[in-house]
Amino acid sequence: MTVTSTPERSSARTPGPGRSRWGDRLVGYPADRAAVYRQAGEWTDRPLARRLQDTVDRFPDRPAVVTDVASMTYAELGTRTDRIAAGLLDLGLVPGDPVLFQTGNRIETVLVWYGCVKAGLVPVATLAAHRAHEIGHISRAVGAVGHVVEAGLGFDLVEFARQQAQGHPTLRSILTVGAVGGEDGTHPVETLGADTPPAEARARVESVQSGIDPLDVCAFQLSGGTTGVPKVIPRLHVEYWDNALLYARRLGWTEETRVAHLIPIIHNAGISCGLHAAHSVGACLVLATADVSKAFPLMARERATDVLIGHGHYQAVAGPEFDEPSAFLRNVILSGAKPGRELFDRAGGRTRWVGQLFGMSEGMFTVSPRNAPEESRLTTVGTPIASRDEIRILEPGSEVEVADGEVGELSCRGPYTIPGYFDAREHNRAAFTTDGFYRTGDLAKVVLVDGERHVSVEGRIKDLINRGGEKINAEEIEQLLVTHPRVRNAAVVAMPDPRLGERTCAYLVTADGEPVSMASVRAHLEELGVAKFKWPERLEHVPELPQTNVGKIDKKRLRADVVAKLERTDQ
Repeated sequence: MTVTSTPERSSARTPGPGRSRWGDRLVGYPADRAAVYRQAGEWTDRPLARRLQDTVDRFPDRPAVVTDVASMTYAELGTRTDRIAAGLLDLGLVPGDPVLFQTGNRIETVLVWYGCVKAGLVPVATLAAHRAHEIGHISRAVGAVGHVVEAGLGFDLVEFARQQAQGHPTLRSILTVGAVGGEDGTHPVETLGADTPPAEARARVESVQSGIDPLDVCAFQLSGGTTGVPKVIPRLHVEYWDNALLYARRLGWTEETRVAHLIPIIHNAGISCGLHAAHSVGACLVLATADVSKAFPLMARERATDVLIGHGHYQAVAGPEFDEPSAFLRNVILSGAKPGRELFDRAGGRTRWVGQLFGMSEGMFTVSPRNAPEESRLTTVGTPIASRDEIRILEPGSEVEVADGEVGELSCRGPYTIPGYFDAREHNRAAFTTDGFYRTGDLAKVVLVDGERHVSVEGRIKDLINRGGEKINAEEIEQLLVTHPRVRNAAVVAMPDPRLGERTCAYLVTADGEPVSMASVRAHLEELGVAKFKWPERLEHVPELPQTNVGKIDKKRLRADVVAKLERTDQ
């Protein structure tokens, strides 16, 4: 592939659709692996929008999306997104143009996502909480041309989008969701393409789709961004819909399934486990928000059969508010942290199937097999969803594979795991092995269950605390601390120490809101037989652990908090 420059603002900014636009910033799959994935049926050489149209044609009258205020059949979804695609093209956007998304869980978000894909544009899945530091970097990295923002979220994203466009080399079209009456210089999604006759819109979409290279980028996702700004993850037409279809098939979904989704939809878990997965089999997406006071009643009203519960909602599942939707749920997937027995049993009740999911925007999904024994569904995150997924557990920092049962770094490759981050040649050298396995940074081990290799996630490499050369696994200590009778939740982070390099600080949430003494914590760990060097040397009590926008514990914030407190103490 030839190297091309970043798209410019003028008509000369577009060297043409297809992979030539990205040049060697886009890492390709090796030809031999690509052939294997196609032969296995886990790659499909048809653009994503045509895969969606297959479902629209098959299930036109079935419900496709339901929210607390709106609903839409597949036929309506198909027609409206065709028109939005035509409207986007009328704005001067051309196939291959990246479009930033900063929107919440609304039906308009679903519509403009598919409208972009149908127009051959490339959605960029940023978060509504991102600000100039992240958006400025990401938008320039991909050459964003459009910016979709939601109005009325507390922070003025419409004005923010205007500010970001000033002096930007490529950003020129601002699209709004929920902006009453529209805004000057912006284009409301609600009316985009509304005057285009359906047949004309369909023909324009098909014309665009006929020119799409299945190996081209269909969406940009982002890494977790735990070190600096997020890295850009290219997902391809040939694999992205199949990734979601494999997930839906693992869970046995059909057109009768009603999939509830609470975490942000514009995130890889939201797209692959919610939106695309539901629509790959003709299921209905019950699109809720993170607010369980609204989400759980919506799930009950719509009789949701399946739900993905992130770590941020574990406490809600344990509470009485879960009773309302649980009457209709048949399957519950837990993700983000290891569940305890009490939570697992509560999620399952007497009749529901409960399993675990482990996934990443870079690709690899493991999910509990439907027929897996209960104990393995409680203690492991299951097996990969594709037959051609490959997993290795490596000694951290090496390419030496450890034996089953031993803990090491989880590494993977497969039909939907990226072969490289976008435009990140130097980082890719460290992030991938010499034979193309992605180094996840997660500590894991393989557990044999009836002869099948299940994965047990044991923590993060970056959660290792180096106390004078002794390595302490933060997740191990967290799991021990929550067995204390008064500790409801715990997060362990490193705090700087001038003599040992790092010591351990534990943030605790207690059941009664009152502090637990250090003496009580130490006595508890001593009774468990835990080595003393692993014991926390500082305790901080908080009412709740802070969460990131995707429902994970925000350890970056906790580390910054303890550093600031130590600095104040030293002054």
